[in-house]
Amino acid sequence: MSDQGKRIYAFGQFRIDMRQRLLFAGDEVVGLTPKAFDLLLVLVEHEAEVLSKEDLMQMVWAEQYVEENNLSQNIHKIRKALGEGPGGAKYIETIPKRGYRFVAAVEALDDLPPSTSAGDSAVKTTGGAIHQAETAPGIWPATMVRPKTQYAVSTGGVNIAYQVVGEGPLDLVFVMGWVSHLEHFWLEPSFARFLTRLASFSRLILFDKRGTGLSDPVPLNELPTLEQRMTDVQAVMDAAGSERAALLGISEGGPMCALFAATYPERTTALAMIGTYARRIRSEDYPWAPTRQEHNAFLEEIRQKWGGPVGLAERAPSRAGDPQFRDWWAKYLRFGASPGAALALTQMNAEIDMRNLLPSIRVPALVLHRREDACLPAGGGRLVASLIPGAKYVELEGRDHLFFVGDQEAVLSEIEEFLTGVRPDRRIDRVLTTVLFVLFDDAATETKELHRAHVRRELALHRGKELAMTDARLFAAFDGPARAIRCALAIVEASARLDRPARAGLHTGECDVLGESLIGGAVELGLAVAQCAAPAETLVSHAVKDLVAGAGLEFAPRGARAFADLPGQWRLFAAERGDG
Repeated sequence: MSDQGKRIYAFGQFRIDMRQRLLFAGDEVVGLTPKAFDLLLVLVEHEAEVLSKEDLMQMVWAEQYVEENNLSQNIHKIRKALGEGPGGAKYIETIPKRGYRFVAAVEALDDLPPSTSAGDSAVKTTGGAIHQAETAPGIWPATMVRPKTQYAVSTGGVNIAYQVVGEGPLDLVFVMGWVSHLEHFWLEPSFARFLTRLASFSRLILFDKRGTGLSDPVPLNELPTLEQRMTDVQAVMDAAGSERAALLGISEGGPMCALFAATYPERTTALAMIGTYARRIRSEDYPWAPTRQEHNAFLEEIRQKWGGPVGLAERAPSRAGDPQFRDWWAKYLRFGASPGAALALTQMNAEIDMRNLLPSIRVPALVLHRREDACLPAGGGRLVASLIPGAKYVELEGRDHLFFVGDQEAVLSEIEEFLTGVRPDRRIDRVLTTVLFVLFDDAATETKELHRAHVRRELALHRGKELAMTDARLFAAFDGPARAIRCALAIVEASARLDRPARAGLHTGECDVLGESLIGGAVELGLAVAQCAAPAETLVSHAVKDLVAGAGLEFAPRGARAFADLPGQWRLFAAERGDG
């Protein structure tokens, strides 16, 4: 690269703005995670040079210990963002046994044309799958967003739906049992919390097996065998840019993960299974499964009652009486599989016997089972662990078969320690903080990416921490209420200029910090205040107003409000910039 002092690099239809840390395709902002952006910048700055993996790791992850797999994952992200593929332009060349080279012609510029400039201040982008989704109004927890669903093409041209969540140093493929529906996972808060926690220490890869959920439907006589499911997992891993991954199998997902680990040890770093089994029909030497008569009775229940909460009493006895959970489970089953597919999969699973396979597994293995599991007795889990050389078996308290129901922290701590070597300290810290919610109207779709860049610029300028952002909502936290108000005012004003009308709400109070999450009544009150704001208005609680005396801000009273499920009455004020 002849002129590394320039602020803009242009290649093909793309431009990199170093000042703003943004990648543009024409006038559109292309979402890249911070490390993927750093890696692309290094490659572009060393145009036509072959950079070894070691050099790239040192330049992008200096003084950080990460696995080499992180490099290939980010190369994949960049290629996908640039639209590389069969018949497409080529930007990054893999040089076998040497490294990577940026092969497109790069031009150094002084600045972007005015039409493509997104602003004047540095913006640290924090994109990625976890920031690319829509909220589920009325159900979705304030601090969580759903990831983007994508598709991988597997054998026979069948499209397999998958999602990637998080940016941790290890890849973790999550294999749900029986039936699944990726987007319905996230509509049950306890399930969403479980997956979000997994994604806090991994790059979590989720998928629906063919014939279920969002993947392509297939004829009932072509529902996936264990062998076909393995092929689909490989297709998803390839599409997600994962060379090797740990596998986490849930219940019926356990046998497939075990078979994959035994067949493809070169692509498997570790194997974990929760509430799994080696055989699904009882025999004299396997007394931990339903009898043939009990199995047939369950098949009849599927025939007669599919569409309702089938099997919930055995799978989640602690939540079986909860009307909301029963409704979610019934919808989850309906969306996950048709009655015929559910029957065929249940019959297929009944033929599985993994006992002869398990001794051939040679990767580290963990088997978790709840002691009083009402669906699959713990004895089956003990046997599975005893047959895998060197496997660790942990028996946990509880009756719920569904892993995200009951004490999920005990399950998650065991998985995190097994995969990372570190047992997490999940004690809750409580801090005083100011929370900001900004609600955006869904107009002017052509400016959404530019609008998001402006929002992140204001957060950076005002030292705010982005906790979640979607097309509909921003959730952020500040350690100073005056900066939070000024940031909210700036975002609302910028949103109006970009034809994305917005309204904001702020509250200061004690929040519980659990890992990277911010939860508690103060968070819920901040959202409630935002929902009371008028268009283009920034509304604050009296707790915020009382802390910013002398900050040069002005406030107009908007009366007192009481909020359902939140104690007390709260006086609200519309914030405005003052003369100070």
